[in-house]
Amino acid sequence: MPPASLLSSTAATRVAVYGPASWNHLILLDRLPDPVPHMQFVIGDHHTLGGTSAGKALHLADQGIEVALHGLIGHDEDGRRVATALASGNVRLQAYASERTERHANLMTRAGERVSLYLSTPSSPAAADVDRMEPALAQAEVAVVDLSEVGAALVERRLAGAPGAPIWTDLHDYDGTSSFHEPFMRAADVVFMNDDATDDPWALMQSCLDRGPRIAVCTLGAQGAIALAATGERAEVPAVPVDVVDTNGAGDAFFAGFLAASLAGQDLTGCLAAGARQATVALASEHLHPAVARSVTASRPGSGVESTQG
Repeated sequence: MPPASLLSSTAATRVAVYGPASWNHLILLDRLPDPVPHMQFVIGDHHTLGGTSAGKALHLADQGIEVALHGLIGHDEDGRRVATALASGNVRLQAYASERTERHANLMTRAGERVSLYLSTPSSPAAADVDRMEPALAQAEVAVVDLSEVGAALVERRLAGAPGAPIWTDLHDYDGTSSFHEPFMRAADVVFMNDDATDDPWALMQSCLDRGPRIAVCTLGAQGAIALAATGERAEVPAVPVDVVDTNGAGDAFFAGFLAASLAGQDLTGCLAAGARQATVALASEHLHPAVARSVTASRPGSGVESTQG
């Protein structure tokens, strides 16, 4: 019989999330632009919080999980907007020095197609800042380490023998061969991915488990999600019907719902079902989480920031 919970720890529920939070301009089009000079009308646009780590942290907080987001944030207006948006969702931001806050312009369609233009990226993390991040990783019950320079530095230390909480990581559109993803996968206890780059998600998940993780999860968009354990246990659930407003952050919401259910002692199928339910919260909002809407037009500079800069 598989364990009742995917986690063996009985410590207090706490999650440390490491990775990107950005301030984004979302531009809705009837179709993605052709690669030729032309004019095209916009259906709508708005500015909002972005970043895969921000999305996970917001949805973990929505599930009542004590969570802190550790990220590189600039001392600028966009950084203040990011902090205010996270605070509106009860997420504590631990900010580390960056010359600028990450910004994207996302060209999107109602069908969920997206082209992300990186307007600015954060500075590379200083070794001293990575040192400051490690105590929270060691004290947390789970560490969510996302694909980023910060994440790469932390998994490199883990693979070199640094202690810490079990790592959960999101490989996104992993194809089974990317060298950048490899250390994240080898350092992780649980890995997530989507099926965008594979025709055989079960084989892709097994190839991940062969490198060390205990659980692999793959989201299939409108077809639901599947999971495979190193014990051989398989599980799958359908997607939960929802009127889709925006697809941004649905995968991060799914991740958070799955993790929260695991912390509550649910089995593999229960965790998948919880992830599918939480994904609808993001899909039904034009923001990563509905809580962000409260802060978009009424940002309060500095709100929610616990800074280690300087």
